[in-house]
Amino acid sequence: MLKVAVHGASGRMGQAIVRLAAGERAQIVGAIVSRGSSRIGRDVGELAGTGNLGVAMSDDTSAGLLGADVVIDFSRPEALPRLLHLAVRAKVAVVSGTTRLDATCERLLDEAARHVPVLWSPNTSIGIHVLAELAASAARRLGPGFDVEIVEVHHRAKVDAPSGTAVRLADAVRAARGDAGGGEPAGAAALSDVYGREGNVGPRKPSELGVFAVRGGDVIGDHTVHLLGPGERIELTHRATSRDLFARGALRASWYLHGKPPGRYTMADVIEG
Repeated sequence: MLKVAVHGASGRMGQAIVRLAAGERAQIVGAIVSRGSSRIGRDVGELAGTGNLGVAMSDDTSAGLLGADVVIDFSRPEALPRLLHLAVRAKVAVVSGTTRLDATCERLLDEAARHVPVLWSPNTSIGIHVLAELAASAARRLGPGFDVEIVEVHHRAKVDAPSGTAVRLADAVRAARGDAGGGEPAGAAALSDVYGREGNVGPRKPSELGVFAVRGGDVIGDHTVHLLGPGERIELTHRATSRDLFARGALRASWYLHGKPPGRYTMADVIEG
């Protein structure tokens, strides 16, 4: 049985992890919430609807990590540095799906990975990572004669745009097109992101990589990579119909890290593993 602490335990993703843990052979041993949360002291299982687990939610991160093999983090960027510091001290592996990390957080992830296994991903869906691989392969094989545009759709309450997943897909396409050794022909234009078009913008430049956000309703997350060429086009789409898929991916990643040596790992490693 894998012993898991949840960082951000009262949020939607934290609750999904608590609810699905038993079915993934995982035991919740810690439930960490933000300082001053109204949920402090409440049993995390009762909040998740799974019944009493005997694990009270706490804003004491050190206490929440006690006995854990791995901590799953779906919280806020500003909370991640302290978590990484304490996870290293407690020798607890880290799986994080917190998005919009700055350069400091990225550096701290690398530093923590020298001491414990660390996996950070803006999307813990297995399907999304397969989509990224397919998009990269298609962009590379179709070449610069095909334009690439990425459209993501999320619920009206999402506060950031574009989504971290759309950025991940754009990075995959950019790398495949030669920005990171993808092998494009000499003279091919490096891709640069375009986040909006309005007015008399002129013809689309070969160097453009469109990334567009649509917001509305209760959409969990749709992502489509459009590859548009002369006389034909390909559309690769992933649609999330339940947040449970992200929780299952995070739990699968946690099992993958269990027993691994310190280092940075990716969802691609999890899929291959």
